[in-house]
Amino acid sequence: MSLPNPRVTFLLVFLAVIFLLGAAFYLEYVKGLEPCPLCITQRVMLLGVGLVSLIAFLHNPATIGRRIYGLLVSLWAMGGLYFAGRQLWLQSLPEDQVPACGPGISYMLDAFPMAEVIKTLLTGDGNCAEVQWTLMGLSIPGWAAIGFAGLILFGGWQAFRKH
Repeated sequence: MSLPNPRVTFLLVFLAVIFLLGAAFYLEYVKGLEPCPLCITQRVMLLGVGLVSLIAFLHNPATIGRRIYGLLVSLWAMGGLYFAGRQLWLQSLPEDQVPACGPGISYMLDAFPMAEVIKTLLTGDGNCAEVQWTLMGLSIPGWAAIGFAGLILFGGWQAFRKH
């Protein structure tokens, strides 16, 4: 059995990222779920995976390039897994240990120094501890963690597979 073409698999990952970001925007704009700071950070990490995959598809590199792109996908996905894990940790805290909720990101961008906005995006706040939606008992960051773990494996596979 032959392995799928590396170019095609990068395209499939890019299309999966488009689908997942579309689902996130659907939950936000159609279902009215306000994304917390860590949700936004996870979207940025997912976007990084998608852009690297699109560039890899368009570039169609040889072995060294494929390895570099695979490792870049894994690095972006590791960032996403870290932030999904952080959000899952916040969601698991007892109610009395949850940090205070902050204002929305759009307000923060208008009213707060950029350093404060970035700190909130990287650490989260009480809004990140709220479970707004579940599927089969897992919250959004739970599903995101599974997806990011799969993307880490995909990137490693692309980087070290025999062609």
